[in-house]
Amino acid sequence: MQTQLAPEYQQRADGRAAEAILRKCVHCGFCTATCPTYQLLGDELDGPRGRIYLMKQVLEGAAPTRSTQLHLDRCLTCRNCESTCPSGVDYGHLVDIGRQIVDEKVPRPASEKVVRWLLKEGLTSPLFAPAMKLGQWVRPLLPGVLKDKVPVPRAAGPLPTRAHARRVLLLAGCVQPAMMPSIHNATARVLDAAGIQSLVAPQAGCCGAVKFHLNDQDGGKAQMRANIDAWWPLIEGGEEGEEGVEAIVMNASGCGVTVKEYGHILRDDPAYAAKAERVSALTRDLSELLPELVPLLRPKLRQAPDASRVIAFHPPCTLQHGQQLKGGVERQLGELGFTVQVARNEAHLCCGSAGTYSVLNPDIAHTLRDRKLGHLGELQPAVIASANIGCITHLQSGTDTPVRHWVEVLDQALG
Repeated sequence: MQTQLAPEYQQRADGRAAEAILRKCVHCGFCTATCPTYQLLGDELDGPRGRIYLMKQVLEGAAPTRSTQLHLDRCLTCRNCESTCPSGVDYGHLVDIGRQIVDEKVPRPASEKVVRWLLKEGLTSPLFAPAMKLGQWVRPLLPGVLKDKVPVPRAAGPLPTRAHARRVLLLAGCVQPAMMPSIHNATARVLDAAGIQSLVAPQAGCCGAVKFHLNDQDGGKAQMRANIDAWWPLIEGGEEGEEGVEAIVMNASGCGVTVKEYGHILRDDPAYAAKAERVSALTRDLSELLPELVPLLRPKLRQAPDASRVIAFHPPCTLQHGQQLKGGVERQLGELGFTVQVARNEAHLCCGSAGTYSVLNPDIAHTLRDRKLGHLGELQPAVIASANIGCITHLQSGTDTPVRHWVEVLDQALG
């Protein structure tokens, strides 16, 4: 797609990056077939192709409007279009640039500013954990819209204490430890059973995704740099010849896709570019370890999994489209004897969680959630499994079927 940048963007690094992405687009429209918002709303401007044209117009000098902003806001950033695109258009990075530029030009209503500020500051605040505990304590009294965001507390179980020669880093993160600490503890126990020790750098916090995708890109980058600083001593190894960790393992696919992109996001930062690239190279989704974990864990299963008990797996967009990891969880858990199935229809589509999207666009998010649960329900599962805290809490708000992280299911089978 031929693009002529307006003078104000010709000297900006993000403007030049956007132009390079736009030039790959051939306007074929394949992306519209797999865009959740286009399928629901039927508006060209609520599909990737239409949003690309809106961003192109702005970069060429057209004044963005509130309507431009709303169409970009309604994008889930699920990146399904990237899986579909035959030309390799890097839509996820393009829409980050487009949103930032449009927000510079179009003021938001005060009410929106407040909600977005509360999300980006509140979710990443140390006060989030005590606030969540209070919410869980009074959950029966909460109105439905808040109750959906406050999961029923469940026991996290003990953390393993054994040391192993093999060591990996885990990111506690910002939301998951407060909402479902059981995921982190289950991950540590499963890795421990395979002879791998899990380490956490106390100073590492939010991966940066929340702020970055709410157009506080400077705030998100600051969190990324803080994580790199916290991890670096464990990556480099100790002073007495102790080797550094072999990987940074992510059990939240939304965090994983972001940390894998640290190298790209901080590529122009002379102090952090090389370190960010190394961090991204070390980062693995937990499911990427499964092929080597399966033979180590098989003899340690308490009993053979009940083959009649169907686990319906919902692959998060950040796993199957953002990280391009497809089929691994189902295949590897199947080798351990679990019966894992994905929805027969629209398994590739977003569930509507999409980070803070379900708060900012609840009508679309709930429609997508109920559509997803309808397809998963056809499998008559005993449990629904996923790989991201956002998807898990969002889906659980619409069903009585237990929704778990797949590692919790595996941990339970190990006893």
